[in-house]
Amino acid sequence: MASTGLLCLFNAKAAGSVKALARAGCSVCFRRNFSSSPSRLQSCMSAWVIDQYGTNGALRYTEEATMPSISSPTEVMIKVYAASLNPLDASMRGGYGAKLMRLRRDPLSVMSDDSEFPLILGRDVSGVVLDCGSEVTHFTPGDEVWAAVPPWKQGSLAEFVTLTEYEVSHKPKSLSHIEAASIPYVASTALSALVNAGGLCRDSAANKRVLITGGSGGVGTFSIQLLKAWGAHVTVTCSQNAEGLVRGLGADEVVDYTAGDVAEKLETMDKFDVVFDGVGGDTEQYAMGLLKPWSGAKYVTLVTPLLLNTDSMGLLDGTLHAGFTLHSKAIQNVLSSGVFYRWGFYAPDGPALDEVSRLVDAGKILPVVEAQFPFTQVPQAFQKLEQGHARGKTVVRVAEDDDEQADELVQSSCLETAESEQEVQETAKQN
Repeated sequence: MASTGLLCLFNAKAAGSVKALARAGCSVCFRRNFSSSPSRLQSCMSAWVIDQYGTNGALRYTEEATMPSISSPTEVMIKVYAASLNPLDASMRGGYGAKLMRLRRDPLSVMSDDSEFPLILGRDVSGVVLDCGSEVTHFTPGDEVWAAVPPWKQGSLAEFVTLTEYEVSHKPKSLSHIEAASIPYVASTALSALVNAGGLCRDSAANKRVLITGGSGGVGTFSIQLLKAWGAHVTVTCSQNAEGLVRGLGADEVVDYTAGDVAEKLETMDKFDVVFDGVGGDTEQYAMGLLKPWSGAKYVTLVTPLLLNTDSMGLLDGTLHAGFTLHSKAIQNVLSSGVFYRWGFYAPDGPALDEVSRLVDAGKILPVVEAQFPFTQVPQAFQKLEQGHARGKTVVRVAEDDDEQADELVQSSCLETAESEQEVQETAKQN
């Protein structure tokens, strides 16, 4: 009876009520009931999966997806309330990076024929901690959290997801789950690229001139706000109908790439300290000339050939070819104009999201949600994503929020747990 109530508890929002429940002394009961319950929670969950790589038709809804388990003492299990889609999700659905991701999931996969399917997509998650490993120190059941799910792990288009505590962060208090789900993956990607590859940070970015190509998408809208919070001067390329959005987020100068030669317009401006390229294609050809020569300026691109090469050439040849490409371009640009050519990659980093959370709660960074869909309409959400010309993020509501229902469930769960414990105590006395 008690475990039934606790199962229902996490189908509502009210993390604050959950914390109150824990403070009331019910957290021990919660852990015991979770671990001992023979219910559906232990074995199956609802999720959107793919059983083969392909188009949108490969997406399949199931209520029999394998429930993730805590297999490491540093892992946390999260009840997913909201997830968001990134272009990477559509690419992975089609098989992009499949060979390298499979190797990262299981290094022994090169020796076996085991399939990576069924595969759950979704890189962003906002939800509530359901259970923790024995060595987890930063989170307790009931905490509201957000995270970016690494591409090599099962994703967030599911009821539950399991991550290490180092990949998870406490959700900003000022955001709903829908809003929060729009940020983690783009934040982790932007931070990794701007800090690790671009050499920028809170203490070094002031007055630096930064160009962001494709500024109206998820990574772009986040990067504008982060760089402005750090005091940088930000120029953005986007289409005319996105100019109001990026200026509203703080962009100092905006160049409409649909109105004439964008390279020609950018060349009339002062040189940049960093070019952050999220578009690729021809951008790389003219971007190097936009950087300040012989001053440590950096070109950082998110559009790299690494995964494409490993997909087409195999793991070894693809990695070697990509490494040679990066090395040759880096050497060429350093020798010719003293600028650095670098690739940016996503890197999981819970503590970095802690800093983002503080900026969000301080009003320095706002969520940019262009569209949201219920969990039943994940294929439609992918269709929206693939239309391109993003103005922020597309979010999926995995669990519907209902504060009033949540409060009732918390009270009911506490009552049922108390009744269950009383029954156990009375039985023990009788025996």
